[in-house]
Amino acid sequence: MSTLAVTAGVRFALLLGIGLAIGFALERFGFGFAGPWRRLILQRNGQGVMAQLVAIGLTAIAIQPLIAFAPGQMLGAIAPISLTMVLSAFVFGFAMQLIIGCGSGTLVNAGSGNLLAIVALPLFCIGSFLGTLLVPAAVAFTPHPVVSLPQTFGVWGSVGVTLAGLAVVGFIVARYTTEPLWNRKLMIAAIILAALAIVHVLVAGQPWGVVYGLGLWVAKGAVALGWDPSQAAFWTHPINAGALSASILTDTASLTSMGLIGGAALAAWHGAKDTPLWPTLKPWIFIVVALAGLMLGMSSRLAFGCNVGALFSGIASGSGHGWAWMLAGFLGSVAGVRGREWLWARASGEGA
Repeated sequence: MSTLAVTAGVRFALLLGIGLAIGFALERFGFGFAGPWRRLILQRNGQGVMAQLVAIGLTAIAIQPLIAFAPGQMLGAIAPISLTMVLSAFVFGFAMQLIIGCGSGTLVNAGSGNLLAIVALPLFCIGSFLGTLLVPAAVAFTPHPVVSLPQTFGVWGSVGVTLAGLAVVGFIVARYTTEPLWNRKLMIAAIILAALAIVHVLVAGQPWGVVYGLGLWVAKGAVALGWDPSQAAFWTHPINAGALSASILTDTASLTSMGLIGGAALAAWHGAKDTPLWPTLKPWIFIVVALAGLMLGMSSRLAFGCNVGALFSGIASGSGHGWAWMLAGFLGSVAGVRGREWLWARASGEGA
């Protein structure tokens, strides 16, 4: 980090440090998105989902006023809603349950040595890049209206609407779950994650995201192999063109994503797991995992983010697309959980 501070600047070293802290916390405390949704669906255990709602709520209380009172200096994760966005969120929810890893989860699991995540991550990156090539056509295909709660209700009205929405979701989860709602370890993780997400906004000037950096890595590799980005509408946008020509050490999403991997690796090394990271499965399942990784990348780009950039940061920023993502992603997860149960029974030989 000291080398990065010298070569790129203190701000970028801080972003890498934030990523390391997030990755360490997610791995060490077992906080995630795909796993808790799976436990809610299969076991009616809502502890992880309640922790997610608390983390989003705490983040929203802080970052919505920060962004509103520093226009031009800080930006929220506000994105449009569309049919393609909703369908893509559904696909993402389905695919993430096949490998039990969302955007941040795949990075964290890869960092901790999980073989399935290691297989899925490169395809996730490739899919994210391919998704950037499809975004212009998707935007032209269906209307993409932007629903910004701060613009509609004002900053404090938006915070109130956001918290009320999270409370409604929490009430539904409470009515459905059969387990105690509050888990001390997960709630501590939620508070830590919210604090780091707030610091991220203060340092980066924007909320935490994952998908953009993954696609950028492949785009840079494609340029090195002779690809001409001037033929792609997404990469001719001044911001994206600038990121493509600059070092990844000055890209916010890249730094935090690299930090996630490193932080998770450190946490896994610090506290060895009893669960196997290299499961005994039939070889064909890794083809499924690779395809799921590709689906994750493409769908998250078309859905304007994954569980982090769209759901967590989107809702916390007051973006209507975050709520649409949550509903579509959860419905996709219901289908994905059933699909994984069927596939894994056969991959392990139980359903043969």
